[in-house]
Amino acid sequence: MNRLLVSYLAYSVSLPKFNGHTTVRIQPPSRHESIERACLGRLGWPGRGLIVLLACLAGCQSGPPGTALQTTGSQTAVFQPMSLQLDPTLANPSSHPLLAPLTPSNDRNWKTVQARLARAEFKGDHVTVRDIRNFRHLADDQHEIDYYDKKFDLDAIRSVDFVVVPFAGAPNMAHTMLSFGFEGGEHVVLSVEARYEQDETYNPVLGLMNQYELIYVLGDERDLIQLRTNVWLNDVYIYPAKATPPQVRELFVDVLRRANQLAERPEFYNTLTNNCTTNIVDHINRLVPNRVPLDQRILLNGQSDRLAYELGLLDADRSFEETKAAARINYLAYLYRDSADFSTLIRR
Repeated sequence: MNRLLVSYLAYSVSLPKFNGHTTVRIQPPSRHESIERACLGRLGWPGRGLIVLLACLAGCQSGPPGTALQTTGSQTAVFQPMSLQLDPTLANPSSHPLLAPLTPSNDRNWKTVQARLARAEFKGDHVTVRDIRNFRHLADDQHEIDYYDKKFDLDAIRSVDFVVVPFAGAPNMAHTMLSFGFEGGEHVVLSVEARYEQDETYNPVLGLMNQYELIYVLGDERDLIQLRTNVWLNDVYIYPAKATPPQVRELFVDVLRRANQLAERPEFYNTLTNNCTTNIVDHINRLVPNRVPLDQRILLNGQSDRLAYELGLLDADRSFEETKAAARINYLAYLYRDSADFSTLIRR
């Protein structure tokens, strides 16, 4: 009997008392709790320790614990063998949806901000990007919904910026993005994210267990930057990358092809191996093999800006500390939040 099935058993435990037995009913755990318990058993203690470290670094907490074990009466120190009974609702385990093989899908009840997938249509030196997100965020769960399609001249691409958003209270962890700049000051942002259903929130443990799909969000800077500076109140750092226009074009095309690939063949997000930063690293290394070597700061991506600085990927001629101080754009993002020239003004 596999661990996943055992984790879904509802069972009775007979605990001896001085004058008899008391039976304690333990209810089946929730969907996410069951998967956590099953997969944690497979990871062993080193894997569990790594997950605890990640959870602490990210400041993430899982949902409320399962039903607590409660007993009445005195209990002897010597326990008798416990009896195990299947819950009637699991009499046919193979019919349970959580026991079926997990398959990534683009067809779920997604959160509003991740409801649409961007797609790209190439024609010569031009590309039309469909469903660029352009929300106005009134609160974390209140949005003015807007998408647009845009035709880009690939010969007009000029720059790419590396965007780092450290997690509040856990600066060693961050969300990372890329922002592509075109002639005229227009920018399009790539944000690689775990894709959430309506009832889901982020949990780094579940992120190891194929519980979230991966999404490439392509959006307007006023959307993706202001959501983090003005609603979530995160620090945001924008670092100009050291790259020629042909290199930026090649990177942008690679990103769009990957977005198309995910629209056709969905993938699972993974906390360690398929996340925001690992995908950016993969794009860079596809264009220039081994340009970004294996480094712990890819996982502890709150330090990824220092790694990029040390590798010469940032367009910087000052110390890292001075470069980072100049890259923080929170005040400007708030000051120019309603400006049509938002992307230009936050780079002053």
